[in-house]
Amino acid sequence: MNDGKPNWWSRPSTPPEAARIPTPSPAEEGDFPLQAPDPAESAVPEPAAEAPAAPTVDMTKEPAAAEPTPSEPAPAVPAPSEPAPAGAVTAAEPVPAPGTRAAAPVPAAPRPLHEPDEYRTPPYGEPGPWAPAPPVQHPAAPVPPPQAAVPPVPPQGAVPPPQGPVAPHAWGQYDPWGAGPGAVPPPPRKKSRRGLALVGALAFALLTGVIGGGVGAYVERNGGIGTVELPQAEAGSADRAPDSVAGIAAGALPGVVTLHVSGGGSAGTGTGFVLDNRGHILTNNHVVDAAATSGDITVTFSSGETASAKLIGKDTGYDLAVVQVTGVRGLKPLPLGNSDDVRVGDPVVAIGAPFDLSNTVTSGIISAKERPITAGGEKGDGSDISYVDALQTDAPINPGNSGGPLLDGKGRVIGINSAIRAAGGSGEGDGGSGGQAGSIGLGFAIPVNQGKRVAEELINTGKATHPVIGVSLDMQFNGDGARVGDKGKDGTPSVTPDGPAAKAGLRPGDVITKVDGQRVHNGEELIVKIRAHRPGDALALTLTRDGRELTRTVTLGSAQGT
Repeated sequence: MNDGKPNWWSRPSTPPEAARIPTPSPAEEGDFPLQAPDPAESAVPEPAAEAPAAPTVDMTKEPAAAEPTPSEPAPAVPAPSEPAPAGAVTAAEPVPAPGTRAAAPVPAAPRPLHEPDEYRTPPYGEPGPWAPAPPVQHPAAPVPPPQAAVPPVPPQGAVPPPQGPVAPHAWGQYDPWGAGPGAVPPPPRKKSRRGLALVGALAFALLTGVIGGGVGAYVERNGGIGTVELPQAEAGSADRAPDSVAGIAAGALPGVVTLHVSGGGSAGTGTGFVLDNRGHILTNNHVVDAAATSGDITVTFSSGETASAKLIGKDTGYDLAVVQVTGVRGLKPLPLGNSDDVRVGDPVVAIGAPFDLSNTVTSGIISAKERPITAGGEKGDGSDISYVDALQTDAPINPGNSGGPLLDGKGRVIGINSAIRAAGGSGEGDGGSGGQAGSIGLGFAIPVNQGKRVAEELINTGKATHPVIGVSLDMQFNGDGARVGDKGKDGTPSVTPDGPAAKAGLRPGDVITKVDGQRVHNGEELIVKIRAHRPGDALALTLTRDGRELTRTVTLGSAQGT
C-alpha cells in the first residue's frame, strides 16, 4: 500500500540514508561557524525520554531479506523527545547486507541544557539556512556502548565520498551559562587540619592579647583589681634606747611646760622646765616680762593639764626668771648637767613650743662654746640688755622655744634656749630685733651652770647678784679690746675707788685684751666673760698701758641685779 505515507513494514535499503545526504558546503566569510563537539564529550550517551518505538523507513526494494522473525523481534530504539541539536549528524544504525562489514554505531548527541531559541538565531537557536537539515533517525539496532566514532562502510562497488580530516570536536549547541556536557566539577578540596590548628592558634593569641591589653589598661588606670591591701610591718616594741632622740624626748617631755603670759597690753608664749617638786619652773625673763607688775601666767603641761603660776624672781642681765605653780601633783623635774663638760659636736635635743606648737622636739649638735652675745635693748637705756657667754647650737630654735631646755645625750639640761640669729635681723633674743624670724640654724642657750646659780638666788632671795670689777668701760672705743673710760657716768670716776679694779692697780685708759688668757675684742665681750663667773672668783686680766703689756689679778665683787 502506497498512499504517500512511509511503509513501516519495509526493510531498510542497502546503502544507508546518511550517505545520500549532501555534504554541507564550507562556511563563507561572515557566517557563524558552529563549534565542533569534543569527541570525549560526544562519547557519553544521553538518556532518552521514554516514547513509543520509532518505525523504520523502507529504503530498499528487498523487503524479504530484513523481515524480522517472530522468535527474534527487532529491538526498537526510542525516539528522542526533542530534536537533535543543530550540527549533530546522526543516523540509524543500518543492518549490513550479507557479505558486507558492519559499520560502527554513531553515539547519540547530548541533550541541550535549555529550550531552543524561538527566534532561531544562531548560535542559540536552530541551524541557520546554510546548515543542512538533520537527517531522519531510523532505529535499526540497540545502541552499543560508547566507543570511538567509525565512518560508515560503503556497499560493495560504491565509491565512498571523499572524507576530510576528522574534526577533534563534534559540533554542538553553545550554552553560555552551562558548564558544558560532560564537565565534571573538581573534587572538593580537603581542608588541612594543620591550617585549621594554625588559624585557631592565631585567633587564641589575638584574643588573649586583646584581653591582656584591656586588663593592663584597667590596672594602670585604676591601680589594680579587687580590694586594696597595703603591706605593713608588724607591731613592734614602743621602747626606744634611752640615749636616742626618741628616748631623750620621752623622758624629758613630762617636765617641760608651755607658758602663756598676758599683761601690760601685751601677750606672749614661751617654754619652761620644772626644777623641783615644789613647783619652781625656770624660763627666760623676756617670756614673763609682760607679767612683771600685774599679769597672768598660765602653765600647760605636756599631759594637757593647766595651772596658774606666779612670778618668783627675774634678772634682766642674765635674761632668767623663775615662776611657781601650786597644787599640782606628779611633777617631773629635769636633771641638770654640767655645761663646762660640753664639747663642740656633742649631740643635743631642744624641746619647746615654737609658734605655740607645744611639745615640739628638734635635735642638733653643739656648734660652739663661750659665744658672747647680747640680747634685749628695746628700752634704749641698756637696762634690759642681757650678756650671755652662750652655747651655740644648730638645733632648730624659733620664737616660742625661749626658756626651754637644751638636753645632752643623756637627757640632762645643759642650757636654756634664749636667742637666735635670724636672717635679715641684727639682734639676738627670741627672733631678734627684726621680729618673728625663723631659724637658720644659729641658736644660743645660756649655760646651765650660770642658770643654776641665778635660779637658786632668785628662789632664795628673789634677786640675783652680778660679778663686777668696778670700772666704767668706753663702749665707743673702736680698737681691739675693752678700754677703761676716762670718766664714769654722771662725771664719776671711771675706776670705782677701793673697788676690785682699783685694788688690782687698773687706771683710766688701760685696754684689757685678755681674761684668763681668752681674747676679748670689745667691752661687751669683757662683760660677758666676767658675768660667766661667780662673785669672789679671781681673774687674770691682760692689759696694755702706754704701749706695754701688763697682767693684773682681780677678785670679782658683787652687785645687785635688776
